[in-house]
Amino acid sequence: MNPDVHAFFDEATNTLTYVAKEPKGRACAVFDSVLDFDYSSGRTDTRSADAVIAFIAAEGLDLQWILETHVHADHLSAAPYIQERLGGKIGIGQRITVVQETFGKVFNEGTRFQRDGSQFDKLFEEGDTFMIGEMRGNVLHTPGHTPACLTYVVGNTAFVGDTLFMPDFGTARCDFPGGSSAILFDSVQKILALPDETRIFVGHDYKAPGRDEYAWETTIGAQKVLNIHVGTGKSKEDFIAMRNARDATLAMPRLIIPSLQVNMRAGQMPEPEDNGLSYLKVPVNGI
Repeated sequence: MNPDVHAFFDEATNTLTYVAKEPKGRACAVFDSVLDFDYSSGRTDTRSADAVIAFIAAEGLDLQWILETHVHADHLSAAPYIQERLGGKIGIGQRITVVQETFGKVFNEGTRFQRDGSQFDKLFEEGDTFMIGEMRGNVLHTPGHTPACLTYVVGNTAFVGDTLFMPDFGTARCDFPGGSSAILFDSVQKILALPDETRIFVGHDYKAPGRDEYAWETTIGAQKVLNIHVGTGKSKEDFIAMRNARDATLAMPRLIIPSLQVNMRAGQMPEPEDNGLSYLKVPVNGI
């Protein structure tokens, strides 16, 4: 079965959230949801998640999965907010434990922060399958951007997160802790081994130079030929050199500090302190 896919674009973080549903049923899954966050005030907003919830309700769908392709460093996840209203299980890659261990130390979380992935309902590994109603999904472990990155393949469709972008923009950065340009190249080859007609839905779009409109759907065939970082004729050695040099010029994402602390908790805020408020830490010179 091939899913029907509806995209929601958040221009504030250039993030794509997707609802994928059975072609002839009511079951659906949400990929990479967004909780709006104003860094200057520390206030959250649910308008992006509410748009997803409203769509699912209007279509009469049954939400079964709220899936994360990885621990995002550029936006907060709305997974628990959506789950509270519509149900569904929250899933991520099994190596979330590596990310939790790394950033648990960075943010000095102490022993109360569990580093076993137990904040999520399901931890996926390479080769796992899951069902969206009668529609089967397959899991590819595609690290490099982060150790826990997954690609979810559902019918003729792959949700690749940040591993690949549109062909004219290339690939994800690899300079976060646990990232690796060599590993990312190998992960991309795993994705490119899918059939050429496979639809690719990317996690972000930034409008590459010369393109006026945002875009988020392409194909394996197009990526093989046109991707400016890994397309025809690009060697692993050339990719590693290019990726490492490019990453050295990139600033940290604007929301990396709150995003990591929230997303490694499956979208939950840190435990409230004795005044009832949650607090996010800023590690000075720590990232």
